[in-house]
Amino acid sequence: MAKPWITGYVDSLSVRPGETLQFMVSAEGVSAADVQLVRLIHGDEAPGGPGFVEREIAASMNGTVELSTQFTQAGSFVVVPDATGALLPKGSFTVHAFVWPTTPGKARQALVAQFDAVTRAGYALGINEAGCLSFWAGDGQEVHEVAGERPLMARMWYFVTASYDAERGTVELYQEAVANAYNSHLSPILPLDDGTRVAGPLALAPRSSGTDLLLGGFHAEAPGVPRCVVGLFNGKLDRPGIQGGALGLAELARLRSGATPSPAGTVAYWDTSAGYTEHGIGDRVVDVGPLGLHGQGYNRPVRAMTGWNWRGKDDCFRLAPEQYGGIYFNEDAIIDCRWQPTFRWTVPQDLKSGVYAARLRGDGVEDHITFFVRPTTATAKVAMLMPTASYLAYANERFVLGEVGVVEAITGHGLILHDDDYFLGKHPEFGASTYDHHLDGAGVCYTSYRRPIMGLRPRHRMAATGVPWQFAADMSIVWWLEQCGHDFDVITDEDLDREGVALLAPYKVVLNGTHSEYYSERMMDATDQYLARGGRVMYLGANGYYWVVGFRPDEPWCMEVRKLNSGSRAWQAAPGEYYLASTGEKSGIWRDRGRAPQKSMGVGFTSEGMDECMPYRRLPDSRDPRVAWVLEGVGEEFGANGLALGGAAGLELDRYDLMWGTPPDTWLLACSSGHSDNYPHVGEEVMFNIPGTGGTQDFQIRGDVTLFKCRAGGAVFATGSIAWGQALPWNNGDNDIARVTRNVLERFIQDGEVA
Repeated sequence: MAKPWITGYVDSLSVRPGETLQFMVSAEGVSAADVQLVRLIHGDEAPGGPGFVEREIAASMNGTVELSTQFTQAGSFVVVPDATGALLPKGSFTVHAFVWPTTPGKARQALVAQFDAVTRAGYALGINEAGCLSFWAGDGQEVHEVAGERPLMARMWYFVTASYDAERGTVELYQEAVANAYNSHLSPILPLDDGTRVAGPLALAPRSSGTDLLLGGFHAEAPGVPRCVVGLFNGKLDRPGIQGGALGLAELARLRSGATPSPAGTVAYWDTSAGYTEHGIGDRVVDVGPLGLHGQGYNRPVRAMTGWNWRGKDDCFRLAPEQYGGIYFNEDAIIDCRWQPTFRWTVPQDLKSGVYAARLRGDGVEDHITFFVRPTTATAKVAMLMPTASYLAYANERFVLGEVGVVEAITGHGLILHDDDYFLGKHPEFGASTYDHHLDGAGVCYTSYRRPIMGLRPRHRMAATGVPWQFAADMSIVWWLEQCGHDFDVITDEDLDREGVALLAPYKVVLNGTHSEYYSERMMDATDQYLARGGRVMYLGANGYYWVVGFRPDEPWCMEVRKLNSGSRAWQAAPGEYYLASTGEKSGIWRDRGRAPQKSMGVGFTSEGMDECMPYRRLPDSRDPRVAWVLEGVGEEFGANGLALGGAAGLELDRYDLMWGTPPDTWLLACSSGHSDNYPHVGEEVMFNIPGTGGTQDFQIRGDVTLFKCRAGGAVFATGSIAWGQALPWNNGDNDIARVTRNVLERFIQDGEVA
């Protein structure tokens, strides 16, 4: 018998009083659950800390709800509404497309399909189980198929067609490689497929399926689900179309050249290169044919991808949009589970800003569905900026299950798997993180919170590090703030991206989380503007302000990132595919865009290691009378304890570096040292494969504590370590790291210059 479970998500991570949240919950082996609103205080249950802390809150959501198992449609495809059946022409017709398959031969996959496996009606151009081009059709009773004889090769561009001759009752398939020196996996110097034709009988007349046409899949059913999409395609599709009549070689040659088909014979022609703007492209796929039957992407097929005619010179869709008609489909993509709401709740006007969850308990299982409540109007001087963009980047990381050797080599210890990891392994439909690959090997560039995310559970521990990571680690800072006696508000990256500097302006001090790694340009600009206007930031982490990400204004729950030629990355974007479809800007790391984190925070990424954490030692600047208050009350060495691997400096480290933009008047107050060789020098700074880059050999492997002043009284305090935040709760908050952090907060909330 399967182990029972409950899981869910909210439709919006950040809400204000007066706004309504929808809770989408699914369960197996549990028919009902008790719901309790809780304020989350702390999650890490490691010895030496306060343990798990939550406070039950009276709320109208509290009570019992009935549960069921909700279906998730995974996979990306394009839906083209076809209410009148116009996309199954009467008589003869031809279906054509440019295609770049990545897993031919894995399973049956549809390219262009107005086909329903339930009613056995319609037609589809696709790839069969043998990896060959295929056309199949049904009349409501039987399904017949005509297949090619030569399998398609993976990551090669082809022009493919199926011409149905109604009078003769035949189908002719045609495929031709259209590889050039840039667009495909193999070079055209090889004897590629220069044109293969296969004809066969189709002893039935296709009948309309009565369903929408799909690009990248076809309709079927699943257990308990009357309609779903199967036959999901892996790879890129470019400029598919449907023409009236069974086209001959001359007409096919014209289409193969990339010419727009004649309007007279066109039923539909989806120009996948249409719709680009300087800000990117959306999910709408434009039909330039006479009927204007436009498609809509489901689970966000990836745009801004090179097409069949990419020539390698122009590496951005803004320069040559006609060469960026490729739309990338993945069978395991997920952007929105689209579950039905299990219950709704309107946030009361008097609920204090903070981190909350709906706690669900039933039949011995429990789950927390986390969300963040921001204030209606900011009245506190202090804000905790929850790095929700980074939470999305790491959401449901699966690389620990598939790349054990690599992970253990990086972290310097064995994996520590938890129930969440095994649960994810059983539920691929909940998607992966941007540190993972799709099933065809492509990097995951989209991530969303409209799905269950294990890392948003307060007790979560990352298998690779063995300690809380991201959200659960940031709760150590939240716990510390709860003890400080100062009112504070909780705000999120989602709010910052949407509202810019206006979100930060009311606050005297803004605290970062432990790992604010993923930042959009709007977030970067807002931070700099806030500091230049007199704001103060306590950067209590490391490896922040690192990756360039983008959000579309209409869908803030979905984030895009592309990993480029620099930075610590789990995958590499293909040539020509470095620009975000969401915003039109180049992704990669901010340093490669001229905005190294040192320019804003004083420190930037220098190393990572997960075997041990170290203390800090004071440096001469800490005794400067202007800033001696920072380390007041601590000794020559501090931070020797913490919930993360036994110290305050480690996991990931940032350093002071004038060459990368650390302000010249920055005080270098303290640094860590003695890190092991499992802390290598960050890859973007290693220009050659040289020895001597480990922690015992390279002086740059350290975490630096810094302070500098900005315009109008602004200031930045940085700790240079992810583990700093997780040291705050040690010994119930009675420790030297908490003392230093309190010193800074108390000075930062005062008026006047900080030094």
